[in-house]
Amino acid sequence: MDVRNVKVGFIGFGNIAGAVCDGLLIRKAVDPANVYASARNWDKLKARCDVRGINACETAAEVIAASDFVIMGVLSDQVETVVKENADALRGVPVFSLSSKVFCSDFDRFLGEGYNHICGLPNLSTAVGEGIIVAEAEHTLTEEQFELFESLIGQAARIEYFKKEMMGVADIGAGCAPAFADMFVEALSDGLVKYGMPRAQAYSIVPQMLIGTAAYMMQSHRHPGDLKDSVCTPGGNTIKGISALEEKGFRHALISAVDAIMGKN
Repeated sequence: MDVRNVKVGFIGFGNIAGAVCDGLLIRKAVDPANVYASARNWDKLKARCDVRGINACETAAEVIAASDFVIMGVLSDQVETVVKENADALRGVPVFSLSSKVFCSDFDRFLGEGYNHICGLPNLSTAVGEGIIVAEAEHTLTEEQFELFESLIGQAARIEYFKKEMMGVADIGAGCAPAFADMFVEALSDGLVKYGMPRAQAYSIVPQMLIGTAAYMMQSHRHPGDLKDSVCTPGGNTIKGISALEEKGFRHALISAVDAIMGKN
């Protein structure tokens, strides 16, 4: 199947499903005319679909019938009901589930054998084609369906695979950490504003600094500690700032955030 002509359906079209859709559209991975979506609130769905130029559908069954690849974006406690109601239509259709705490074994329990599905958790930066998706390594896609999943979804996000027991902690790094980064941008910008920089400029240079730092780290494959050391000249400004961060427990605060989410505090 030519990925450029694939018809993609969304069952449930909240923020995360919308982010995946936007990433696919921004990367021109799909034609808007080939995208279908359903959700419980018709008026809200219609508005969200119209602004993207995609097709609003009244039912999940309508989405499945129109689609080659289905993305399940309903809430976790709704997944079982939705898939069971559409079990016949879903047979043979590749499904990518975005619901947290729903895994391959759950789909097997809901539907039994003979269905094709994979579970993953995207973050909101997927909306701009720069996302991370942590996906469960176990899945029931055929080889051809798996290639479609990677070639299609991989255009909007980097996909990393984890065993089921690691999905929770992986989601912290991909799904929760953007909020930590947002706080970092806001706080550092506050510091710059404190010494006279206009707020708009602070909110321009700090996010771009993060983008560039991350891109260089990914492309150079250098250890983050090595990169940090490379800009810390003896007696210079950077090492003084790092010393202050260490004194205030910067690293410990981040590790403690992970502990809190994992329920280890």
